[in-house]
Amino acid sequence: MEAERLIATGRHALAESRVALDIVAEAWQAQALAQAIGSHLALCGPMELRTEARGLSETVGGRGGVDHPVLRTGGLRAAQLTGVGDARTALTALGALLGEVGIALVGVACATDEEGLYWQCIEAIDAADEAGDRVRAMLRRLAVRDRDRPPDPARGRAGPASR
Repeated sequence: MEAERLIATGRHALAESRVALDIVAEAWQAQALAQAIGSHLALCGPMELRTEARGLSETVGGRGGVDHPVLRTGGLRAAQLTGVGDARTALTALGALLGEVGIALVGVACATDEEGLYWQCIEAIDAADEAGDRVRAMLRRLAVRDRDRPPDPARGRAGPASR
């Protein structure tokens, strides 16, 4: 499944989550998806993104990450990733998902009296923040690449971004 569809599925699942543990599970799903997209872009993405994409593929929130027990019950959505159609579109959507995850986790952390859940949320917030930083860095690199491209005479502007 294309990255954009998986991200949309994750955003929908996060929006539908009503219980704290479901929100935490969706946060780790988003982190696993960010790692999978990073891995894909590190291998197949634009050359300008490969180093930062490798870093994204290695982001893990503390002792959680892809081995988080909540993920083992439902399986990783990220395992369905088949490709990244347009890097800019996928990274923009992934950045939005990670931002939404962070906001949802802050809500859970503020509402819980359970110390373990609180610290799970803090770890997941840190992971989402780190992944979001990497995504924004990749988007900046794409913007620089496009700005520095020679104009496409047929379009009168910089040519389309290549993968």
